[in-house]
Amino acid sequence: RLSLRFRSKLRRALQRDPGSSDDEGKGSFNKRRKVTESSEEIERRLESLICRVGEKSSSSLESNLEGLATVLEADLPNFKSQILQILVLCSYQLPEKCSIYTTLVGLLNVRNYNCGGEFVEMMLRELKRLISTNQFDYARYMVQFLSDLVNCNLVTPTSLISLYNIFISVTRQDSLQSRKDWYVYAVLSSLPWAGSALSEKHSVEVATLFDNIRKYIVRRDKSHQEFLRVWSTDDPHPQEEYLDCLFAQVCKLREDGWIEDVIIRPYRAFPVLANALQHDLPDFVVPPYIAEASLYPIPQVIFRMFDYTDCPEGPLIPGNHAIERWLIEEQLRNTVRHFKELIKKRRCADQTSSGFSWPREKRFPLNHNDFPVYPMVMYTAVFIELCKLQPSMIPQVLAIASDMLYERLDTMNITCTDRFVNWFSQHLSNFQFRWSWDDWSDCLSCDPASPKPKFIKEVLEKSMRLSYHKRICDAVPQDFAALVPVEPKIEFKYDFKLGPDHSQEERAAYNASQRVITAIKTKCKEDELIIMLEDIHQEESNIDGSTFSLPRLEVFLQSLLFLAQKSFSHSFSAIFKFHKVLKWAGDGEEGKVAILGITKDVWKNHPQMMGVLVDKMIRMQVVDCASVAKWIFSPNMADDFTRLYVWEIMHSTIRKMNKHVIKIEAELGEMRSKAQVSEKKSEDEEDDLMNTYNIFAPNQDDLQRMQDQLETANGEQKKLFLIIFQRFIMILSDHLVRCDAGHTNFNTPWYRNAIQRLQEIFLLHKDTVKKYMSTMENLLFTMDLDTRILSVFKQFLSVAN
Repeated sequence: RLSLRFRSKLRRALQRDPGSSDDEGKGSFNKRRKVTESSEEIERRLESLICRVGEKSSSSLESNLEGLATVLEADLPNFKSQILQILVLCSYQLPEKCSIYTTLVGLLNVRNYNCGGEFVEMMLRELKRLISTNQFDYARYMVQFLSDLVNCNLVTPTSLISLYNIFISVTRQDSLQSRKDWYVYAVLSSLPWAGSALSEKHSVEVATLFDNIRKYIVRRDKSHQEFLRVWSTDDPHPQEEYLDCLFAQVCKLREDGWIEDVIIRPYRAFPVLANALQHDLPDFVVPPYIAEASLYPIPQVIFRMFDYTDCPEGPLIPGNHAIERWLIEEQLRNTVRHFKELIKKRRCADQTSSGFSWPREKRFPLNHNDFPVYPMVMYTAVFIELCKLQPSMIPQVLAIASDMLYERLDTMNITCTDRFVNWFSQHLSNFQFRWSWDDWSDCLSCDPASPKPKFIKEVLEKSMRLSYHKRICDAVPQDFAALVPVEPKIEFKYDFKLGPDHSQEERAAYNASQRVITAIKTKCKEDELIIMLEDIHQEESNIDGSTFSLPRLEVFLQSLLFLAQKSFSHSFSAIFKFHKVLKWAGDGEEGKVAILGITKDVWKNHPQMMGVLVDKMIRMQVVDCASVAKWIFSPNMADDFTRLYVWEIMHSTIRKMNKHVIKIEAELGEMRSKAQVSEKKSEDEEDDLMNTYNIFAPNQDDLQRMQDQLETANGEQKKLFLIIFQRFIMILSDHLVRCDAGHTNFNTPWYRNAIQRLQEIFLLHKDTVKKYMSTMENLLFTMDLDTRILSVFKQFLSVAN
C-alpha cells in the first residue's frame, strides 16, 4: 500500500515541468484555479442573462433577444452544453416565456445550425425523461415549446404532426383513460401555438388529427364528472369536463382562423427566421405504462365563477369556449406556480395584476379535485398584495366574488366550502374583521345545519384562532350572536363544591381528583401516581389484560388537563411528563378512544386545542391513527361530526400515517442501496482496509427488520382506511334505512355533508387508497351495498383509472 502511494507521488512529480520550482508550481495552480473560477462566473452570468430575458427593461424585447443571441453565439464554442442545458430547462420551467425562448433558440439556429439540431435532440430526450418520471405538467410545457419552434422555422411541421399522431395513437391502446387523456390534452394545449402554421400547408393532416381526437372525446367515459363538481347545479354556469371544454375551445379557435390575441409572438419581428434551415424531430417512443410507478393526472371539472355579464364595464371576459379564456387561466396558473414562495408574493401580485386586460377574472383556489399545491396563506398574501397594488378595483372584485360564493353555498361541495372558510377568515384578519355582515343576515333564519349558517360559524371560529373571543364578538352585529363560538374555556368535570345532592360516585370521583391534583402539584413521580390511581379504583382485570379503567382514566386525565390549561406548551409538557401514566391508564384500543373522548369533554369549547393535542398524542404514541378514526365516528362525536375541525384532525391523521409509511420505504430503499454497494466492494476489492466498509453496511438481519417494520406500517395504513370506510358505510346505511322506513327525504344537510366527506377521503388521498381498492371492493363496497353509497366508489374508480 505504501509503495502504491509512493509511486503515485512520484508519477505526479515526474509529470511536473523539471525546470519549475515549488513556487512556480504554486503559481501555476493558482492560475488554473482562477481560470476555473472565471469559467464558473461566466456560466452564472449566462444563466442569469437567459433566465431574465423578457422581464421589464428599458430596451425593447426584440433588441434584448438580438443582443442575447449574439452573446450566446460567442460563448457557444466553450459553453455549448451549458447553454443548451439552460435553454432546455427554461423551456418547461418558465412556460410563461415560451415564445421568448423559442425566438431565442430560433436566432441561435440561424447562426449555428448544428446547435439547433443538438437542442432538438436534447429536448426529445428530456421530454421522455419527464414523462417517465411523472412530471406531466413540465412535459406538457415542453410539447408547447416544441410546437412553437415551428413558428421559428426550427422544426419541420411534418415532424411535429408525426409527434402529435404518436401521442394520439395512445388512445387506441388498451390503457388507463387518465393516460390517454394526458396525451390528448398535451396535443390540444399546444395547438394554439402551432395550429396556424400547421394548417397553412398541412390542412388535410390537421383535419385528420382533429377527427381522431373527436372520436376519442366522444367515446371516453365521463362518469367522474359528478364526482368532481364544485357545485351540484349548472346554474348559473355550466360545469364542463376539462377535456371537453378545451376541445371546444380549440375547435372554435380553428373556426376563427387560429386568431387569438393573448400569446406574444416576438419571432414575427425577425424576418431572418423565415429563411432558417429546419430540423426534423427525432423519432419518439412513448414511455410504457408501469402499474406501480406511473401516476397520471386525474381529470378535472372546469371551475367557473364569472362570465361577461358580471363585468358590464371595461373589457369583457372571454366566453367559456374562447381560447383566450384558457390561455389567461393557464398564464395565471404559471405565474402563481413560478412565484409560489411567500417572499415573492409581491412579484406574483404584480405579474397577475399587470399582465392582462381582464382584471376581474381572478381564480380562487376552489377546485376540490386537486389538492392545493400551495398553502392557503400564500393565496391570502397574494390577494392582499393585489389589494395594495389596485385598491380601487381588487377589493371590489373580492367582495363580489365572496358574495357570489356565499349565495351558492347551498350547492357547493363541502371541500370547496372548507377552503372558502380558510381563505375568508385569513382575509378578514388582515382587514380588522370588517365586513358587511348585514348583507348575509338571511342565514339567521335558516336551519342551523344548513350550509350558510354553518359557514358563518366556521369563519368566526377560524377567525377567533387569529384573534381572540371578545374581538370577534365586537366585530359582528348583535344579531349574529347565536353564530359566534362560545368562549374557549376548559370544562372541568370536577369543578364544583360537594353538597348533599351529589351521589356517592360523584363524591368519590371528586375526592380522587383532588388527590391527583395535589400529587401533581407536589411533583410526585410517575410510579407513585400509578400506585395512587390503582388504590383509587380497584377493579377486576380486563379480559384483554389491559390496565384500562374509564373512571380511573377520567379522574387522571381531567385533572391533568385542568392543571395544564394555561397554554399549548403547558399541555404538551404535562402529557410528556406523565406519558407513562397516560399510556398505562389508557391501555388497549378502548382506552385510546377513551383518552380522545375525555380530552374532547375537557376542551369541547376549544377546537384548536383539540387539534393540537390529538396531533401531539399521536406523535407521542399515546393514541394511534386507528383510534382517532374510531373516535371521530363514535356516538359521542355525533354532534360535531359535520364541523370543520373534526375533518382537519382526520386528514392530518391520514397524512401522518402516509408519511410514516413513506419514511420507512425510503429508509428500506437506502439500506438496500448500501447493502448492494457493500456487496460490490466485496467482489471488486481484496484489500482488508477497503472491506472495513462492510462493518457499517446493513446486513440481512437489518434488512429483514426494516422489511418487517414496513409490513407493519402498511398493515396499520390499510387498517386505518378500512376503519374509515367501514364506519362511513355504517352511518350512511343507518341514515338511509331510517329515512326509507319513515318515508322521509334522505337528502338532508347531514347526509350531503357525510357523503361529500366520503368523496373527500377518496379524492384527497387517492394515491394511497388505490393500493387497497381490491380489498375494499371485496370487503366493503360490494354489490349488495346501497347504490347511493356504492356510486361514490364507482365514480372514484373512474377517476383513478
